[in-house]
Amino acid sequence: MKRSMGSVTLALALAALAPSAALATFSIVAVDPVTGEVGSAGASCIGGAIILSDVHPGTGVVHTQAYWRSQNQSYAGSLMSQGSTPQAIIDSVVANDDQGNPTIRQYAVVDLVGGGRTAGYTGVNCTNYKNHVLGPAYAVAGNILLGQQILDDMEQAFLSTPGPLSDKLMAALQGANVAGADTRCTNKPAISAFLRVAKPGDSVSNLSLDLNINNTSSGQNPIDLLQNEYDAWKSTVTGAVASGGPAPTRLELRQNTPNPFTGTTSIRFAVPRSGFVELAVYDVAGRKVVPLLGAVLQPSEYGVPWDRRDAFGRRVAGGVYFYRVTAAGESLSRRMLVLR
Repeated sequence: MKRSMGSVTLALALAALAPSAALATFSIVAVDPVTGEVGSAGASCIGGAIILSDVHPGTGVVHTQAYWRSQNQSYAGSLMSQGSTPQAIIDSVVANDDQGNPTIRQYAVVDLVGGGRTAGYTGVNCTNYKNHVLGPAYAVAGNILLGQQILDDMEQAFLSTPGPLSDKLMAALQGANVAGADTRCTNKPAISAFLRVAKPGDSVSNLSLDLNINNTSSGQNPIDLLQNEYDAWKSTVTGAVASGGPAPTRLELRQNTPNPFTGTTSIRFAVPRSGFVELAVYDVAGRKVVPLLGAVLQPSEYGVPWDRRDAFGRRVAGGVYFYRVTAAGESLSRRMLVLR
C-alpha cells in the first residue's frame, strides 16, 4: 500500500539540479531475519529524503546519503543485487566514487544473510556532527546532527520497541523527533521523512509499506505526519476483526476453527485492556513460523485468519503447530493440526 505527500519524481528532478545537496541527515536500515522483511526509514531538513532509500525485497537495503549521487546509489544497488556483502558494497562504492570524493559521503547497508549483516561508512569530510552505529541486523547513520544523542536515541528506540519491523523503524524516527535534530532545521527535526518495508515476495515498485512525507511547511513536523500515515496504514492491515461485543474481563484464546484444517483457519482471542497484542504461530520445536499480529488493540474479542503460510509466504507442511497470544505480559497458547 502506498501513501505519499508530494512526488518522488519531483525529488529526483531537484536532486539532479542540485547534486551537491546533502541528503539525508538521519536514517536507519534494518532487516527481520524471522519474517524476511527488510526496511528503511529516514528524514532530512531537505525535501525528498526518500531518494536515498534503495530497498531490495528479500535481500537487504542500501542507504547512500550526504551529498547524494544517483550514480553511487545505482552502483551500490547493483552490487547488492549481485550478492556482495554489505562491507564489500561500501568498500567498492568508496573506491569508485562517482566524483572521486568519497570523504563527503555516508553509507549504511544491511542484508538478511546469516541473521543480518551490516556495514557503515562516514566520510571524514561529512558535515558535523556525523557518525554511524551498527548492530545486529540494523545500521543507523546521520550527519549535520545535533549530536551523538540523536543516533543513540534512534538505536535505543529501535531496540526497545516490540512488534514488527515497521513499528521498530517508526519508533527509531520518533527517537530523533526533536527540534534541530538536523541542525539546519531550528523549530522541527526535519522537512521530509519516509518509512518503507518490503516482504520477501514484494517487488521493488510495490512494497508492502511505502510512506513518504516529501515536503512540509514551516508549521508541519514530517515525523508526526508520517506517524499519522503509519497509524492509518496499520489500522487497515492488522488482520484482526473485532466482534463488537462487550469488553472481556480477562485474556482468552479460543480453539481455532476449523481444526484440523487444510486451507485456512480462524483464530479468535479476547483482550480485556487496551495495549500491544502479539499473535504468532510456532512449530513443535518452538520456532516462530509466522507472526500473525503485532498491534495496539482495544478491549474486545478478535478473529485473525491463518492460511497455513509461513513468514516467507510458503505453505507449511502438515503436522502439529501451536499459536500464542501475548498481551500485558500474559501469554496463552493452544495446539492445532494442519492436514497434509
